[in-house]
Amino acid sequence: MTYVIKPRAYHPNLPKNELGLTRRDYEGAVSTLCAGCGHDSISAGIIQACFELNLPAHRIAKLSGIGCSSKTPTYFLGKSHGFNSVHGRMPSVLTGANMANRDLVYIGVSGDGDSASIGLGQFAHIMRRGVNMTYIVENNGVYGLTKGQFSATADTGSKSKKGVENFDSSIDLAAMAIQLGASFVARSFSGDKEQLVPLLKAAIKHQGAAFIDILSPCVTFNNHKGSTKSYDYIREHNATVVKADFIPHKEEITTRYETGSVQEVTLHDGSYIRLKKLDDNFDTSNRAAALQYIQEHQEKGEIVTGLLHLNPESTDLHQNLSTCDKPLNELHEEELCPGEEVLALINKSMR
Repeated sequence: MTYVIKPRAYHPNLPKNELGLTRRDYEGAVSTLCAGCGHDSISAGIIQACFELNLPAHRIAKLSGIGCSSKTPTYFLGKSHGFNSVHGRMPSVLTGANMANRDLVYIGVSGDGDSASIGLGQFAHIMRRGVNMTYIVENNGVYGLTKGQFSATADTGSKSKKGVENFDSSIDLAAMAIQLGASFVARSFSGDKEQLVPLLKAAIKHQGAAFIDILSPCVTFNNHKGSTKSYDYIREHNATVVKADFIPHKEEITTRYETGSVQEVTLHDGSYIRLKKLDDNFDTSNRAAALQYIQEHQEKGEIVTGLLHLNPESTDLHQNLSTCDKPLNELHEEELCPGEEVLALINKSMR
């Protein structure tokens, strides 16, 4: 077995931020995802955003669930705190960590299967509670680790690699986040670095629940309509002595387009998505208008990208619960235990 290890040495003249760190200092391990996977572009965007924001890695906590997307925190911010939870349970673990130490910058990475199916309830509650964090969903519409079944975000009428049509209604996580009370909601495309990095920076700096739905094409399980060259077809018709996969290399999908315009992006299988970039005069403070705008363009077959909703008067969970300014994990015993008289008064008030 061959392992690829990143060299520790790098060019001494690499650009540095205000902390004296290079972009390389924000990287993680070598990615084991398929070549051309959009998730790697998102990891690169997070690295760039944290580098430009001059964030010290040891003040960042990255958390994830289960899935291709949830593997990606290994590939960025190698010197930060990290926790890989069970399927769909990243939000509750992040909420607990945030309550214990409010001073860290929290980044939650999830996928459409992790958040829109088994973790949908957890997603709903972390949005409505206003936990101060950046919640990123790397959305490819399939379960990549289990051979490309439809996820709950797959569009009605879309076809799987086997040519099976999806008849279920799709879940729009961005629209749901707005309805649930998230104070920062955006959607972007993994190949549009010019839009993605500023959105990530804004979300990280936002005080409250920030959510970004990032469309990230899966190069392995995009639509393959009955192809006799597909992996499944060959396995069914060929007697092999060893079962092995070969994932062809494909170029990363990127795009650039102006605000207010619609851009068609062709995917690896020949299908395409239509991206609609918001106008500069779009009113992000109007929740109802944002929902209506998303719905109107869905009916046209367009995916709206950009900052969809921002509540400038948002509060986070600590403000709502009136917790102390000092992180709870730094409180000493005498501060946590007020004494018998105070406890007696508290108990009396509850009778």
